[in-house]
Amino acid sequence: MVFFLETKMKLLIGNKNYSTWSLRPWLVLQHFAIPFEEEILPLNGEGWKENLISKTPYGFVPVLVDGDFRISETIAIIEYIADTNPQKPIWPANTKMRALAREASALMHAGFNEIRNAAPMNLRSFHPNRIDVNKIQSDLDLIEKLWSGCLARSGGPFLFGEFCAADAMFAPLATRLKTYDLPISDVVREYIEAIYSLSAFQIWHEAAIKETAIVEMDEIDFIQGKNS
Repeated sequence: MVFFLETKMKLLIGNKNYSTWSLRPWLVLQHFAIPFEEEILPLNGEGWKENLISKTPYGFVPVLVDGDFRISETIAIIEYIADTNPQKPIWPANTKMRALAREASALMHAGFNEIRNAAPMNLRSFHPNRIDVNKIQSDLDLIEKLWSGCLARSGGPFLFGEFCAADAMFAPLATRLKTYDLPISDVVREYIEAIYSLSAFQIWHEAAIKETAIVEMDEIDFIQGKNS
């Protein structure tokens, strides 16, 4: 009799303090208790770009490795995780709610550029009054409309009731709102607290604040200096 040992998937990620796209699939794997290993490819230090290019298909993270198969791009990774773990409620079970969750995720993937460019994720820091709200107001308005609509429909605490892939997609955006103390409604604030209360997020957050590496291009002083 031949026994085959099931190998764990591996997720290649960047620095946990900064890497928004890495956080998203990591949360899905961790929250839904899907066995995996992680490998951090630092986005700083001597030779970091060369190291990243040598270990990833296109020179950026995250990358999911499953045996001899590799897939990059966060949404594609999450879809692969969902397809290979159909017993896990990674997307809502209801067809219409699942479509809306994918719609919301696509909006996040393609949009919110103003706030993403102005306010980088930085879990170790707190930078109130550093962002010109006028320059990101359209993104803030869309956040309010999208999140409050989803939460009103589902009853919360997450966008579609229970935590799903759409919440993982928006988790880094939630941290930006908190890090820069941006003006938000009580409904949005409660949703952010739900993200921060999630066990999987707390594990990532604890690791992030212990990191000491500085990725200068993702620090608010560098960004604002470059744009001044």
